[in-house]
Amino acid sequence: MIGAYVSSQNDCFYCQNVHGALAQYYFNSDMQFIDDIKKDFQSTSISPKLKSLLTIAGSVQKGGKYVTTEQIEHAKNLGATDKEIHDTVLIAAAFCMFNRYVDGLNTWAPQDRQVYVDRAPMRAKDC
Repeated sequence: MIGAYVSSQNDCFYCQNVHGALAQYYFNSDMQFIDDIKKDFQSTSISPKLKSLLTIAGSVQKGGKYVTTEQIEHAKNLGATDKEIHDTVLIAAAFCMFNRYVDGLNTWAPQDRQVYVDRAPMRAKDC
């Protein structure tokens, strides 16, 4: 979900839909739920811990220095471990790079997001 969220903030069609489709599979939801998270995760039914991690990811997407001590402490108070916070920052930073890479090659990626939704169960089982 972190990769899909950051990719949506970076307006990377491919990454937000590939990873959104996987998140949809793992959440056992529909794509509307994933779209709602990407649009305004604070008003969705995801856990408070995930909301705090997405807040951190959103700050990383703007720039690493936007992450605050308060955000980290809030996530920890909601049960996020140091590893989960570290991984959130790493995933968000990596996706900022991946999004630019993929956008530079965007002529090859299917523009029908249903392709990614259909592939998600197979991709999840491969992992």
